[in-house]
Amino acid sequence: MEHITLLLAIVIATALVFDFTNGFHDTANAMATTISTGALKPKTAVAMSAVLNLVGAFLSVEVAKTISGGIVNEDGLRTEVIFAALVGAILWNLLTWLVGLPSSSSHALFGGLIGAAVMSAGWSSVNGGTVVTKVLLPAVAAPIVAGLAALLATRLTYRIGGKIRNDAQEKATAKGYRAGQIASAGLVSLAHGTNDAQKTMGIITLALVTGGVLSPGSNPPVWVIVSAGMAIALGTYLGGWRIIRTMGSGLTELKPPQGFAAQTSAATVILASSHLGFSLSTTQSCSGAVMGAGLGRKGGVVRWSTATRMFVAWGLTLPAAGLVGAGAEFLTKQGTWGVVVVAALLLAGSAVIWVLSRRKPVGQGDVAPGSGDEVSAEPAGVVTTAIAAVSPPPTAAAQAHELTATIPAPAAPVAADPARPATV
Repeated sequence: MEHITLLLAIVIATALVFDFTNGFHDTANAMATTISTGALKPKTAVAMSAVLNLVGAFLSVEVAKTISGGIVNEDGLRTEVIFAALVGAILWNLLTWLVGLPSSSSHALFGGLIGAAVMSAGWSSVNGGTVVTKVLLPAVAAPIVAGLAALLATRLTYRIGGKIRNDAQEKATAKGYRAGQIASAGLVSLAHGTNDAQKTMGIITLALVTGGVLSPGSNPPVWVIVSAGMAIALGTYLGGWRIIRTMGSGLTELKPPQGFAAQTSAATVILASSHLGFSLSTTQSCSGAVMGAGLGRKGGVVRWSTATRMFVAWGLTLPAAGLVGAGAEFLTKQGTWGVVVVAALLLAGSAVIWVLSRRKPVGQGDVAPGSGDEVSAEPAGVVTTAIAAVSPPPTAAAQAHELTATIPAPAAPVAADPARPATV
């Protein structure tokens, strides 16, 4: 610690700020479905997620090692490059939070790092093979795998649940699913800590290597693990209500069985990837699982307008953060005044986004069930219709079970035309 220079200290502080934004940006990954189905109250949910994020940060360092020694070459890398990369990642995180889009904090960080490294030392400074195998391929595969797993799990859940015959069984089952949601949400939070908190650990470790404090290939020191875990936990506790609203009710309407299936599927994918050192996007995994769960329930509709905006944000994240990181690195290469200008631009941009967010604030009351702020229904799209077409028709018992209110038809029309059913 005694060898840390002022610039290195600024970079470490900026990395922890990114970790903080990662926390409130990605809280929705673990808790949006739990909140939307009423399994937990909003503040209780984010508090539980924060604690488990902190615990998860201590479980593994495989992803941190991928970041610190895999994506870019450490040799000859300047500390200013890390600073420029973090600026690009933070600004993209804040911008997507402002508009309520669950984009990937991970890809924002990777994009900023790649853009800054290329501006500093050219394309040879980037390990293309690692980027493809441990960043790009997981980015494509993770939401698909999580979505398919959630879809199948939801179908299985409802098939098993179709055997329920009375209200007492239904209430007991709903209570069980809510308990399962709480447990699976905790698992997602734990997985989030093992994957996303490690990214900041890796960035700080990389900064320490470039500053000569650590030797290349070193594991994150204990104080780095603790500080990164606490930063993401604090950000998680504050709650990213805008993105929670989008994930909880903006993509699809979820019921407890769907929420349980989505969270369990996402947690499995994230934990498996963390064990293998794949630095995937927890946001994309959880979003894919939510959409899969939405399609898995017969009659469920995914709001493809929201999903399309989210897909566009996913595609823009790497290049947009990379351009900002490259621009910031161009300025830092000019000397001390360039670093000061970049820091001032970061503060000014963050302040502007914060002021804009206060024009229409979103709080915990806007994400709770029955808040009246749910996204309006959207007609079924091509994908939803196609999946519904291959779904087995519901049995008569299931239809009777799902019917919540019956309005009897007038006697005269029934007598005149017994073949015509009553209209509700």
